[in-house]
Amino acid sequence: MKKFEMKYGKDKRSFSIPQKNLLGIIRGNGDNTKLSEAEVILRALENPIDSPRLENIVKPGEKICIVISDITRAWQKMSLFLPYIVDKLNEAGIDDQDITFLCATGSHRSHTKEEHKVLLGEKLSKRFEVIDHDSRDEENMVHLGTTSFGTPVSINKIAMESDHIILTGAVVFHDLAGWGGGKKSILPGIASYESIMANHSLSLSPNIGEGIHPMVKSGNISNNPIHEDMLEAAGFVNPSFLFNVIIDSKGNICDAVAGHYIKAHEEGQKKVSNINGIPIKEKADLVVVSAGGYPKDIDLYQASKALINAKEAVKKDGGIIMVSQCIEGVGHRELKEIIEDYDNNLEREKSVRNHYTVSRFIGYLIAEIARKYNIILISDIDDELLKKINIRSANDIDEALDIFYKEKGKDLKTYIMPNGSETLPVFL
Repeated sequence: MKKFEMKYGKDKRSFSIPQKNLLGIIRGNGDNTKLSEAEVILRALENPIDSPRLENIVKPGEKICIVISDITRAWQKMSLFLPYIVDKLNEAGIDDQDITFLCATGSHRSHTKEEHKVLLGEKLSKRFEVIDHDSRDEENMVHLGTTSFGTPVSINKIAMESDHIILTGAVVFHDLAGWGGGKKSILPGIASYESIMANHSLSLSPNIGEGIHPMVKSGNISNNPIHEDMLEAAGFVNPSFLFNVIIDSKGNICDAVAGHYIKAHEEGQKKVSNINGIPIKEKADLVVVSAGGYPKDIDLYQASKALINAKEAVKKDGGIIMVSQCIEGVGHRELKEIIEDYDNNLEREKSVRNHYTVSRFIGYLIAEIARKYNIILISDIDDELLKKINIRSANDIDEALDIFYKEKGKDLKTYIMPNGSETLPVFL
């Protein structure tokens, strides 16, 4: 037997599988950098892509808006890299009073003071406050136009009244936009609720019954309408600079990109593909996956990213054991409603089309994955709710394994995915 540990919230869960069943461990390849995290950050800032250095873009007296990610993405280690960005601005003659931190909450909830402190870190939080974007506050939006996809683009007034907008975040695989980071800091990050929903509704195919648009998936931007629409919206804003990190399987900043918000991000996509796009030659009978612990498994909404990636490594009708605490439950009442209030996925799809929200779509997406694969979830979520979409529960991973062994036999070829939210299996 071979023993493993999976992150579960702020804790870990252990389990064992027979060595002969192990197909492989799907994890990132970025753990071998010889540079410190500080060196990685400075290297990127001092070698921007298709852009002057940040300190050569800004001028004393100009207003700077630094867009940062929300608490569900605290794993980006903003508190580590933001001081270096502030130092560059200060060196260029920008006073603290001319720097605003705007949290790209998108349609997510606002934050507590303690969470703001986590985002900025101890030292910066003593010098600066964080303003949470409120996507429903129409009075504090500036309408910039409409994309070719019909999305009305309204963006936070604080950002638009600044002389420079700096985007920060991380380049990761994303189930809708293809890639996280980059333009996502604009839409959905600091966009109006109407803009966000119009953009995300492009995730559905044109016709009822066809479900999710086939080009809307992790790692894909080719003919992906959500990506293309977001990119158009970001073009209306034209941010001055981007800084995005790349995180390895140990949670460290192993690489970073800086510079032009499109070109630098494209380079980041290549880096992430090399690190976290993991080629596999065979699909498994079973995948055991963790979202990667808190905050990646803070709720089912966030943890669904691991489920979306894990399905790429398992055979049709195969098994997935997902280890995600979901201490805040499913994450949004609308996600719960789309699971709870309907008896089949066609009804769910019709409901999402009639009243599209991101949370409702994610609920439908999870239900669609559960229709195609056998899923057992180890979490704090109510068992009865999960049964509505045929997701079973277990108290621990060994119990879940026993369930599958009894149903499918003990010789199940198995992949282990310790950080499923970040790694994407690529079937060759």
